Amino acid sequence: LKEENAVLRSKINKLQILSETQADKMRKLEKKLEENKIKEEKEAQDLEAMVQHVEQNLQLMTKRAVKAENSAAKLRQENALLQAELRNSKLEKEALRAAQAGWATAKQNAEVALQLLLQVTTSSRASIRQLLSGAESLQLVADLLKSIDRISEVSEDGQ
Repeated sequence: LKEENAVLRSKINKLQILSETQADKMRKLEKKLEENKIKEEKEAQDLEAMVQHVEQNLQLMTKRAVKAENSAAKLRQENALLQAELRNSKLEKEALRAAQAGWATAKQNAEVALQLLLQVTTSSRASIRQLLSGAESLQLVADLLKSIDRISEVSEDGQ
């Protein structure tokens, strides 16, 4: 009976040691779990802040693109008006040439209109390039947002 008690006490001691070891492991795992939760929360907050920053940039770029588009439309209208004016100037020039009266004045007017048209055309092209650049920037932001969504999906799948 003493021997059996000694064996049982030995088993109890071993089980207590095992229990304490497992309790330590459990505490360590709980601590690690808490640290991971905090880390994930911080990453989520950082990601949210980045998304908000990207959204703000996207809104700003959208405003710029709309402004550039409006400017380009206005320049196209101005260009069309100047082209019509140029056509009228050319017709006037031909009429004056046919009549041989005021030929030099008509030529000068046509040249001025042509210079204005060239200036507006140059300005229109620059505005259109800016519009294209803004569209490319918007595409880049859209791709970035798609990437963020994929990262979020991968993170959620990994949990």
